[in-house]
Amino acid sequence: MHGRQRKAHSSRRIRIEHGIAHLKNWRALARHFGRREHMSDTVQAVAGLLPQM
Repeated sequence: MHGRQRKAHSSRRIRIEHGIAHLKNWRALARHFGRREHMSDTVQAVAGLLPQM
């Protein structure tokens, strides 16, 4: 019982931690949005966040 509860908690926690990591990535990119001299860096960074298909 305890092991199943730990696994369920861990499963929820990892989703939250991944969400926070995504927010941090976008916050770092927000500094560059609108700056034309950094546009190519911004496009490359956004492309790096997208899943590979």
